[in-house]
Amino acid sequence: MESRVWRVRQPGPVSTSPLRRSREPLPSPGPGELLVRVLACGVCRTDLHVTEGDLPVHRAEVTPGHEVVGEVVSAVDGFAVGDRVGIAWLRHTCGSCKFCLRGAENLCPSSRYTGWDADGGYADYATVPAAYAYRLPGGYSDQELAPFLCAGIIGYRALRRAALPPGGRLGIYGFGASAHLAAQVALAEGATVHVVTRSAAARELALSLGAASAASVPPEPLDAAILFAPVGTLVPPALAALDRGGILAIAGIHLSDVPVLNYQEHLFQEREIRSVTANTRDDGREFLAFAERHRLHVTTTPYPLDKADQALADLAADKVNGAAVLVP
Repeated sequence: MESRVWRVRQPGPVSTSPLRRSREPLPSPGPGELLVRVLACGVCRTDLHVTEGDLPVHRAEVTPGHEVVGEVVSAVDGFAVGDRVGIAWLRHTCGSCKFCLRGAENLCPSSRYTGWDADGGYADYATVPAAYAYRLPGGYSDQELAPFLCAGIIGYRALRRAALPPGGRLGIYGFGASAHLAAQVALAEGATVHVVTRSAAARELALSLGAASAASVPPEPLDAAILFAPVGTLVPPALAALDRGGILAIAGIHLSDVPVLNYQEHLFQEREIRSVTANTRDDGREFLAFAERHRLHVTTTPYPLDKADQALADLAADKVNGAAVLVP
């Protein structure tokens, strides 16, 4: 039995076709790992960074994809054959370093990641350590669940890192897969949300979800903000839009260079910048539990697995509304 598999043969711009498709034997799960038949796999901007070489190569010819919804084929550690599970970005931590012991496993120096250190979900089958697989909420389709496994979890952590006060005013810069889910969490918790995006379709989506504004600048001072777009030139205006004591959380794993900041304009009055590094499994469980309690609207654009290269190209060109999702 074989699996369709996409691999990053040579990192480079999507225009150079860095992904190559092949057929290979099914992957063999290691001790404590599940073998999973992929039902859907989200296409994340981090996949683009891995494919184009913005991130260093951790595994040669890796299979991208870390927003995987799948069906268990081989069962271990409390999972049964046929269970629907999620495979996310965080795949391994040591469990014994000072970061793991204090509940910050996302900072573990020995952490490893799906679709970067190990093969991911741009394939018919994938493996995952059972300890890092997620049980998924009901009431959602496979396609809807896929973006939860990174876009949703990272957006949730970014929102917590931004420390938005109750009833506060949140600015969101960029409005793709992660942002449109984080916005719904903030709105459900009573926030006022202002979105900054160039995309007319994204502005329309933001307003339809309940954003108070979607424009080129926020109409009022912000208590907190999240930068989802990997564009460093947005950092100064995002900081300048913060009220006193406001926090800007930068959600991406990659960011272009940040221009020189003016202390008085951008940082004085205790404005802060915080980065977001991966997530803990507790973040994932908390977000998925939230999604079970609050029905989230998930905007997806489906692509057949055989068109994974096109999905990445469309993501690079900002042609995807919501989240791109690969389906069998």
